[in-house]
Amino acid sequence: MAIDEAKLQEFVGKAIGDIGSALTAALVVIGDKLGLYKGLAQGPATSAELAARTHTAERYIREWLSAQAAAGYVSVDTTTQRFYLTDEQAMALADETSPAFVLGGFQAMTAAMKAEPKIAEGFRTGKGVGWHEHDPNLFIGTERFFRPGYQANLVNSWIPAFDGVERKLKAGGTVADVGCGLGASTILLGKAYPKSKVVGFDYHPQSIEQARERAKQAGVADHVTFEVASAKEYPGRNYDLVACFDCLHDMGDPVGAAKHVRSTVAEDGTWMVVEPFAHDELKDNLTPVGRVFYSASTMICTPASLAQEVGLALGAQAGEARLREVITQGGFTRVRRATETPFNMVLEARP
Repeated sequence: MAIDEAKLQEFVGKAIGDIGSALTAALVVIGDKLGLYKGLAQGPATSAELAARTHTAERYIREWLSAQAAAGYVSVDTTTQRFYLTDEQAMALADETSPAFVLGGFQAMTAAMKAEPKIAEGFRTGKGVGWHEHDPNLFIGTERFFRPGYQANLVNSWIPAFDGVERKLKAGGTVADVGCGLGASTILLGKAYPKSKVVGFDYHPQSIEQARERAKQAGVADHVTFEVASAKEYPGRNYDLVACFDCLHDMGDPVGAAKHVRSTVAEDGTWMVVEPFAHDELKDNLTPVGRVFYSASTMICTPASLAQEVGLALGAQAGEARLREVITQGGFTRVRRATETPFNMVLEARP
């Protein structure tokens, strides 16, 4: 076997980079948990100054800052040994209202790594690992990861891209947010359309409990409610809008869920299906975004589906064609891609 040394070194370099990325992810979570990014966003600081701001130990902070600078997550003036965040770094790491905020993704993915023994066993047996079997930080991190995108797009561009939906919701419609998790999308809809009744459904009781508390904190609990229910069994009829945000591919029986949605949506109603962006062919998904989604799908989404009835296991990169098959098998006759972002495709399904 002839080894191309240049290609070997290139590959080893890539692997070393990924090892560094994995370690950086853990350090990012620590920075998030201890408020180190928000502390640094207050202005340039030495390790001692940042430690004082955040009530942490200087020696740990010194090493953390050096690692973060090497990774490009913070910046440093090597003359003064003062570290700082650029405006762009601060937007992504210190501002939870920013559409570029990324810390939730690190929180979710490092939580998912804790399930590695269960996932490895699933490889051997074919059995699934339910969402509820993961570390609770996965639920919180996932909500923090998706919320910035929903805040930036849901009301401003996604709802307006749907035929007649915005008008109904402004006038006072009914909405079912199926697979709502901690309720980020549900509460956003409730804030934007105070005349509408919005109900969030999720099979996970702990998530529903937190969602109810968040609705109270947001001041929308009078018209935004939450119930424990699965996608195939949630109650209600004649909804103007049923929405599934980044969850259809996680379901064991998405066709069964589609059939239930069809039975609960009004004849002139709409089903909004928001899914991770993906092309239909593998070759077109071999990108940095595809890498994240395929990896998350291996650790979270596919095992979750396999843990349920049917276990269709669409995966987070199912693609539009496969999603259309599921939706039309559920009884919907009109499906179109209403809009998209680099991370999501937004499908409109009508009876």
